[in-house]
Amino acid sequence: MSIQAYILIQTEVGKAGSVTKAIAGIAGVTIAEAVTGPYDVIMRAEAANMEELGRTVLNKVQAVPGITRTLTCPVAIL
Repeated sequence: MSIQAYILIQTEVGKAGSVTKAIAGIAGVTIAEAVTGPYDVIMRAEAANMEELGRTVLNKVQAVPGITRTLTCPVAIL
């Protein structure tokens, strides 16, 4: 079983497009889209477990230039 999460991303002004393109190429990212509102980009990621999600996906996402803040929202399996 894998874990999925939505990551809400705030970027520097004018960087949403370049951030979206950069994170779309990261392994484990299943979708990345620029949006309007309090966040600039919303992405969805998938990994085998929370540790892998943080280590292999989120660390790479947070290293993308232009990102100022992220909020990770794991998907609840009900």
